[in-house]
Amino acid sequence: MVDTNEFDWEIGEKTTAINGWKDQFRWIEESYVSPDGEKVAAIVNIDEGEFNVCVNGKTWESTFDKIWHLRFTPNGRLTCLVSEMGEWTMAVDGESWEDKFGYVWNPIFSQDGRNIAVAVQQDMKYCMAINGKTWEDTYSTMTNMAMSPDGTTIAAVVQMEDFGEVEIRKFQEGCFTAALNGKAWDTKFVNLWDMSISNDNKNLAAEVRTSLYDYTIAVNGKVWDKTFSGVWKPIFHPEKGTVIAPVKTGPAWTMAEDGNIIWDKEFAQVWQQQFSPDNKILAAIVAPAFGKWTIAINGSPWSILFNEFVTDLVISPDSSRIAALGKGNGKWTVFADNRSWDNKFDMAYKPVFSPDSRYLAAKVEKDGRYTIAINDKVWSRQCDAIWDPTFNQNGDKVLVRSIENGTYYRRVIDVAELMR
Repeated sequence: MVDTNEFDWEIGEKTTAINGWKDQFRWIEESYVSPDGEKVAAIVNIDEGEFNVCVNGKTWESTFDKIWHLRFTPNGRLTCLVSEMGEWTMAVDGESWEDKFGYVWNPIFSQDGRNIAVAVQQDMKYCMAINGKTWEDTYSTMTNMAMSPDGTTIAAVVQMEDFGEVEIRKFQEGCFTAALNGKAWDTKFVNLWDMSISNDNKNLAAEVRTSLYDYTIAVNGKVWDKTFSGVWKPIFHPEKGTVIAPVKTGPAWTMAEDGNIIWDKEFAQVWQQQFSPDNKILAAIVAPAFGKWTIAINGSPWSILFNEFVTDLVISPDSSRIAALGKGNGKWTVFADNRSWDNKFDMAYKPVFSPDSRYLAAKVEKDGRYTIAINDKVWSRQCDAIWDPTFNQNGDKVLVRSIENGTYYRRVIDVAELMR
């Protein structure tokens, strides 16, 4: 993870006027802001077939035929996909990777931002490239890319055998598998979907379909002993190394570990499971009944229910609190510890706990305007755009990055002051 201690945490604000950029370029695309808030950037069009990136009012030295998917890495590097002379590659802080490809897409960053991977196509063959270096093996199709937390290991679903539109039997026999760092499993499946890589980078688990009607989890190519009528994305137990996944048995969903049911309750739906930092809690989003959504802790559901949706489950750093977004009756809110915030919004975004777990903050939207809310207290300022809030390590300050009336603002605010 990125060390936020390196950020400037002095109370106050910094501004960058971005409204004037419109006079310098033919058009400007959406703005993006660095995690530390020190840089605001956008793709700009200079002339026909001539694009650049403007960062704090200054453009990169190089121009490109086309630029797409501008993003900052967690450690503040500015990346985008660029086209030069009809070939695509990744550019990082204005410098392009040496190798060029027929096409690139789906950039993935490691948690510390040091490693960057993209999917590439060259001569109608597909593989992954990590920091500009491609896999040795290529495949006829590739989907569902996954990266280990440290970014050194990459996996993807790949097609091992070609089949035509009418070759149904060949498809049913299995033509897909997973490739870890470019090396494909020996076992083939009818389908594979979401995957997870173990923390030691040695193991890969995937949700697979072994026939038209049977689903299970495969680990390093070996399937569980049991099959189910449905499965969702597996995860690894951080300590034991076992694999945990939601599974469907008959009409109901529950949780399984290495193929064995571990929850004694069944639900209409179970997914997005995760372990607490101390590894003592397994939380998941569940539907106790159709159209009723909440959180379950080690299989026990909360009493609070939402009639539309629950998503973006997060667990506090000290493992004592759990929160998520809930949507009911057309409005979004944040709920935590089995209680909902009083404030309701047109949209809310993934909540963030402070490092000391005392505060819970989220970016929110109401009537087309954006702001942040902390512990159900809504900031008074309304913005044209805003990014997710970031707490300092002590949890007493929050970094707020916003755009208001053509000006980008980087503010460090005392949380106690904002809560008044």
